[in-house]
Amino acid sequence: MNYLGHLFLSGADPLSITGNFMADAVKGRDLSRFPESVQQGLRLHRAIDSFTDVHPSVRAGRARVRDHAGRYAGVVMDLFYDHLLASQWSQWHHEPLSDFAQRMYALLAAHEPLMPQDTRFMFSFMRERDWLTNYASIEGIGRSLHGLSKRVPQGEVMAGAEAVLAEWIDEYRAEFDIFLPDAIVHTAPFR
Repeated sequence: MNYLGHLFLSGADPLSITGNFMADAVKGRDLSRFPESVQQGLRLHRAIDSFTDVHPSVRAGRARVRDHAGRYAGVVMDLFYDHLLASQWSQWHHEPLSDFAQRMYALLAAHEPLMPQDTRFMFSFMRERDWLTNYASIEGIGRSLHGLSKRVPQGEVMAGAEAVLAEWIDEYRAEFDIFLPDAIVHTAPFR
């Protein structure tokens, strides 16, 4: 799961949400430099990632996109799952996606000083280009993949991977509909 999925699974505590959001930029096991609620969010993020990596539904989808995305198949799957969540958001959340996105942007902006520099830099682009709601369309995922493909070494293989999502959308949706309830249950102790 990418940013939208992580925020969806974060719960209600603003500091925990912030920790979950910035976790990719926080390395190491010693989290004591952060407030306890931020630490909880960091641990939640890691629990989501480890659960996602081994879930059978995710592995099946990752295998399907591997020919296109190579070693970045997992990264592409994270974006695919954000699309699957965003495109049927009302099935999973009572708040409209646009309202949720704006609330998350405001919350994260209020806690930006806690974030590592790399996260703050990325967040400014995310908010300005409204990534969270753009994930709802295949075209939006395509733009995200294209942008990401330029920012990572040998990432050009990710560009155009949205075509795989479009071709296999029914299979991805069926797998996601199994995965997300499992992820909600698995991460409940962290919220």
